[in-house]
Amino acid sequence: MKICRTISELQNAVDEIKQQGKTIGFVPTMGALHDGHVSLFKRAAEENDIFAASVFVNPVQFNNKEDFEKYPRTEQEDLNILEQNNCALVFIPSAEEVYKEGTPEHWSFGQLEQVMEGKQRPGHFSGVANIVSRLFTWVRPDRAYFGEKDYQQIAIIKDMVRQMNSNVEIVPCPIYREADGLAASSRNKRLSPQARQIAPKIHDILTKSYQQREFLSLSQIKSFVENEFKKYKEFELEYFILADGNTLQPVKVKQAGQSVIGFIAVWLDGVRLIDIQKYF
Repeated sequence: MKICRTISELQNAVDEIKQQGKTIGFVPTMGALHDGHVSLFKRAAEENDIFAASVFVNPVQFNNKEDFEKYPRTEQEDLNILEQNNCALVFIPSAEEVYKEGTPEHWSFGQLEQVMEGKQRPGHFSGVANIVSRLFTWVRPDRAYFGEKDYQQIAIIKDMVRQMNSNVEIVPCPIYREADGLAASSRNKRLSPQARQIAPKIHDILTKSYQQREFLSLSQIKSFVENEFKKYKEFELEYFILADGNTLQPVKVKQAGQSVIGFIAVWLDGVRLIDIQKYF
């Protein structure tokens, strides 16, 4: 496994791969790797000649300085996991290296970024686009893999690729869940043992609402989820929104053939957790 810490090192390594006519499957990460990441690594390795990754906690996508400072950083563990999963190339730059060519650009994604994560975290998706667009330019992947827990982010990145006029194929991958249903996340490491025990209720409540989808209107599903969370003082529900799976705009009445997805963000033990549930 080749470890690159500068853009020039990375580009030289990519040039060698491309000269051999090999395809690159790429997984950008912020480190603190877990089994959810591993599921992406395995797919990238299976579907491409080369599996490459990046590990970089991107400061410009955090609108909360404390969240950035507390984000877990486990570089040596991450390198071990990458090596175990046949990673051929990993990019681990400093912020100074990533942004040495100038200040971050402003990216705009219209209605896609005006709801849910974009609404709650102003500037977040512009920050995401800043790092992912740079990584795509340097790594030149054929395919890039993202977990569907970050469903809105995938929609944003697809639009970013369109704006870049890039031919990178964006591959959404199913959410990896722990045995008790909790969506895998690097932030789970910050939960206390007591909070970790109750965290699976997020998925439990969404699953219960899904099981009743044929009998409830969308507004009733929304009320059901909100009322269930009120039963647990440990949770603070930030939002639960039912939205169109393509436009991400809120939906009140389902139309024929429409994809409807529930997006949720909750606070537990000072940690912000997100998840989704596909209803229709």
